Amino acid sequence: MKEPKQPDAAGADRDYLTGGLDAGFRLRAAVERVIREERLLERGDTIVVGVSGGPDSVALLHLLHTLSAAWAWKLIVAHVNHRFRGEESDREADFVVSFAEKLELPCEVGNIDVPAYIEETSLNSQVAARKKRYQFLYETARRYGANRIALAHHADDQAETILMRILRGTGPAGLTGIPQRRFEKKVELVRPLLRIYKKEVSNYCRFEELAYCRDSSNESRKYNRNRIRLDAMPFLQQFNEQLPESLNRLGEIMTEENAYMEKEAEGAFASIAALESGAVTIQRADFVQLHVALQRRVIKLILNYLTFQAENVDYVRLEAIRTGIVQEQPTNFRMPIDGAFHLIREYDCICFRSKMSDSADAAFLYPLDLSQSYLLIPQADAALTFKTLSGELITEEADAAAKADEEGVWFDLDALRLPLYVRSRQVGDRLEPFGLNGTKKVKDILMDAKIPPSRRARLPLLVDAEGTVLWIPGIRRSRHALISPGTVRSLYLRIEPGDGAAEGP
Repeated sequence: MKEPKQPDAAGADRDYLTGGLDAGFRLRAAVERVIREERLLERGDTIVVGVSGGPDSVALLHLLHTLSAAWAWKLIVAHVNHRFRGEESDREADFVVSFAEKLELPCEVGNIDVPAYIEETSLNSQVAARKKRYQFLYETARRYGANRIALAHHADDQAETILMRILRGTGPAGLTGIPQRRFEKKVELVRPLLRIYKKEVSNYCRFEELAYCRDSSNESRKYNRNRIRLDAMPFLQQFNEQLPESLNRLGEIMTEENAYMEKEAEGAFASIAALESGAVTIQRADFVQLHVALQRRVIKLILNYLTFQAENVDYVRLEAIRTGIVQEQPTNFRMPIDGAFHLIREYDCICFRSKMSDSADAAFLYPLDLSQSYLLIPQADAALTFKTLSGELITEEADAAAKADEEGVWFDLDALRLPLYVRSRQVGDRLEPFGLNGTKKVKDILMDAKIPPSRRARLPLLVDAEGTVLWIPGIRRSRHALISPGTVRSLYLRIEPGDGAAEGP
């Protein structure tokens, strides 16, 4: 733990640090201006302040505390003991509790065995610690009814984050860096120091004589962020002394440009995507008209809708998905996105589907009760509506007109072998098409009609008592039981969407 710095008797140390100005006043004014301009915090807020015990979080807590009376804030201190560094971690927790008591603020300490959690989940140490830390902060906010959580990330953290992402390979969204605010679980995370550099924070601690803890793990080069801070940043500053500032300007520019692109992508997503539980469907023709930059973003929005973490999709996989949609061939395929989701392309219909929503198609068989007027076919998300007419002669001209009705069909009822059934397709099914000689496999008829493979097993067929296929609704009828001048009783059937089934013909 660092002991408070005592100023020189003549105050020369303060003048050197601040150029003759009050470092406390300068930083408080700068932070309050950001809070007011960005509306990071509002008057009367209840705020959970994450405090590790290091200089950044100590400075943040002290700043907010000095401003709290004017803003009527209620502050709650929250500290997580990750149990990584034994007695050192325990001393940090004790220090935070003591500092909170000095400021007369409530303090919550989460003692979490992160090493055991790592053993259980196989997560790396930093990811595991972050997950448990945020979980504790959200729980603390919920217990106190807090609407904000304040974190102490500063401008140097931001610059390091952007550089790390550049080195890893990132797109525009990654270049935005750490967000200044993020709403999640009914609480907003805010970072009031994100535009303040580390030197200013350190000056504030020295000027205000604030004690703080030093985390020995911050000097360990086994962590990638530490290597960026200790090695990469100083080396690159040989080429640009203002590297942190340059990286942060890049982040600010990309934040605005990314926000614009996200708005455009959301509009494109809303206009081309058909949403259902566990699935999103788009038409290839709509997708290929989008700019490539929007295509990639729309794919990410689709994956997010399916609760897939789009940030986990690397460029190679994202580009494979995009290419699979825009390429001419093959027109039918299934591409796994991960263990729970896949992309299905059937001609020009593109479907992103979770495996839970992609259950196997069950065979079905329904008798057609001619005393009724409709039959629901849930497997096909459709209904068959029908009616019989008797005591009328129907001419060949009427029959010809009926053949032009793609969704409906007329039969000579007395020429049919009853009862009739509606069933799913079976292996070996054949149809004697009207207007052609011989028979043709139903499978080939569906392929010629470019019926997507996923629909073929769910497509209903009308068959007679002997299993002869009479009609593939909306696609092709057989030459059996045609209307003729001698027809006395007729049967008219029509395929309808499932949601209109109850209305009848």
